[in-house]
Amino acid sequence: MKSDIKPDEIFVFGSNLAGRHGAGAARDAVEKYGAIYGQGVGLQGRSYGIPTKDITIRTLPLPYIDQAIDDFMKFAESRRDLKFYITPVGCGLAGYTREQIKPLFEGMPENCRFAETWELETV
Repeated sequence: MKSDIKPDEIFVFGSNLAGRHGAGAARDAVEKYGAIYGQGVGLQGRSYGIPTKDITIRTLPLPYIDQAIDDFMKFAESRRDLKFYITPVGCGLAGYTREQIKPLFEGMPENCRFAETWELETV
Protein backbone atom coordinates (compact mmCIF):
# COMPACT_ATOMS: atom_id res chain seq x y z
CA MET A 1 0.00 0.00 0.00
CA LYS A 2 1.44 3.33 -1.04
CA SER A 3 0.87 6.11 1.45
CA ASP A 4 1.93 9.70 1.67
CA ILE A 5 2.04 9.77 5.46
CA LYS A 6 4.35 12.39 6.90
CA PRO A 7 6.86 11.56 9.64
CA ASP A 8 4.81 13.44 12.26
CA GLU A 9 1.46 11.79 11.45
CA ILE A 10 -0.52 8.95 13.01
CA PHE A 11 -1.65 6.26 10.52
CA VAL A 12 -5.40 5.64 11.02
CA PHE A 13 -6.52 2.22 9.78
CA GLY A 14 -9.49 -0.12 9.83
CA SER A 15 -9.05 -2.90 12.34
CA ASN A 16 -10.92 -5.75 13.97
CA LEU A 17 -11.79 -6.11 17.63
CA ALA A 18 -9.47 -9.12 17.93
CA GLY A 19 -6.49 -7.00 16.88
CA ARG A 20 -5.48 -9.44 14.14
CA HIS A 21 -3.67 -7.02 11.86
CA GLY A 22 -2.94 -9.46 9.05
CA ALA A 23 -3.90 -7.71 5.81
CA GLY A 24 -4.35 -4.37 4.07
CA ALA A 25 -3.76 -1.14 5.95
CA ALA A 26 -3.81 -3.03 9.26
CA ARG A 27 -0.79 -5.04 8.18
CA ASP A 28 0.96 -1.83 7.15
CA ALA A 29 0.11 -0.41 10.57
CA VAL A 30 1.95 -3.29 12.26
CA GLU A 31 4.91 -3.37 9.87
CA LYS A 32 5.50 0.38 9.59
CA TYR A 33 3.66 2.30 12.32
CA GLY A 34 3.82 0.30 15.54
CA ALA A 35 0.33 -1.20 15.71
CA ILE A 36 0.13 -3.85 18.40
CA TYR A 37 -1.07 -7.32 17.43
CA GLY A 38 -4.00 -8.12 19.74
CA GLN A 39 -5.07 -4.48 20.22
CA GLY A 40 -7.98 -3.67 17.95
CA VAL A 41 -8.86 -0.13 18.98
CA GLY A 42 -7.10 3.14 19.62
CA LEU A 43 -3.64 4.62 19.60
CA GLN A 44 -0.77 2.15 19.23
CA GLY A 45 2.67 3.39 18.25
CA ARG A 46 2.25 5.80 15.34
CA SER A 47 -1.11 4.27 14.38
CA TYR A 48 -4.74 4.33 15.48
CA GLY A 49 -7.17 1.45 14.91
CA ILE A 50 -10.84 2.04 14.12
CA PRO A 51 -12.73 -1.28 14.30
CA THR A 52 -14.66 -2.26 11.19
CA LYS A 53 -14.83 -6.00 12.01
CA ASP A 54 -15.76 -7.81 15.20
CA ILE A 55 -13.72 -10.27 17.26
CA THR A 56 -14.68 -13.13 14.92
CA ILE A 57 -13.62 -11.01 11.91
CA ARG A 58 -17.17 -10.39 10.68
CA THR A 59 -17.96 -6.94 9.31
CA LEU A 60 -19.49 -4.63 11.88
CA PRO A 61 -22.73 -2.78 11.09
CA LEU A 62 -22.43 0.85 9.98
CA PRO A 63 -23.90 2.31 13.22
CA TYR A 64 -21.12 0.61 15.21
CA ILE A 65 -18.45 1.92 12.82
CA ASP A 66 -20.04 5.37 12.98
CA GLN A 67 -19.68 5.31 16.78
CA ALA A 68 -16.06 4.13 16.53
CA ILE A 69 -15.31 6.98 14.12
CA ASP A 70 -16.99 9.43 16.49
CA ASP A 71 -14.82 8.09 19.33
CA PHE A 72 -11.74 8.54 17.12
CA MET A 73 -12.69 12.12 16.26
CA LYS A 74 -13.15 12.96 19.96
CA PHE A 75 -9.71 11.48 20.62
CA ALA A 76 -8.17 13.48 17.75
CA GLU A 77 -9.82 16.63 19.06
CA SER A 78 -8.31 15.99 22.50
CA ARG A 79 -4.85 15.41 21.00
CA ARG A 80 -4.18 18.57 19.00
CA ASP A 81 -0.47 17.81 19.42
CA LEU A 82 -0.89 14.91 16.95
CA LYS A 83 -1.79 14.83 13.25
CA PHE A 84 -3.85 11.98 11.80
CA TYR A 85 -3.68 10.41 8.32
CA ILE A 86 -6.96 8.58 7.72
CA THR A 87 -6.93 5.63 5.33
CA PRO A 88 -10.22 4.38 3.77
CA VAL A 89 -11.27 2.45 6.89
CA GLY A 90 -13.95 -0.13 6.21
CA CYS A 91 -13.53 0.15 2.44
CA GLY A 92 -11.33 -2.89 1.92
CA LEU A 93 -11.92 -6.22 3.60
CA ALA A 94 -14.96 -4.93 5.52
CA GLY A 95 -16.66 -4.32 2.18
CA TYR A 96 -18.16 -0.85 2.60
CA THR A 97 -17.85 1.79 -0.10
CA ARG A 98 -16.14 5.13 0.27
CA GLU A 99 -19.54 6.75 -0.25
CA GLN A 100 -20.83 4.92 2.83
CA ILE A 101 -17.86 5.63 5.09
CA LYS A 102 -16.42 9.03 4.17
CA PRO A 103 -19.50 11.02 5.34
CA LEU A 104 -19.08 9.49 8.80
CA PHE A 105 -15.96 11.67 9.15
CA GLU A 106 -17.91 14.88 8.53
CA GLY A 107 -16.74 17.59 10.92
CA MET A 108 -13.43 15.91 11.67
CA PRO A 109 -10.88 18.05 13.53
CA GLU A 110 -8.35 20.16 11.64
CA ASN A 111 -5.50 17.90 12.73
CA CYS A 112 -6.95 15.09 10.55
CA ARG A 113 -6.63 14.55 6.82
CA PHE A 114 -7.81 11.89 4.41
CA ALA A 115 -5.29 9.66 2.66
CA GLU A 116 -4.98 10.19 -1.06
CA THR A 117 -6.36 6.66 -1.53
CA TRP A 118 -9.87 7.93 -0.65
CA GLU A 119 -9.97 9.38 -4.17
CA LEU A 120 -9.06 6.14 -5.97
CA GLU A 121 -11.76 4.31 -7.88
CA THR A 122 -12.66 0.91 -6.49
CA VAL A 123 -13.88 -2.11 -8.38
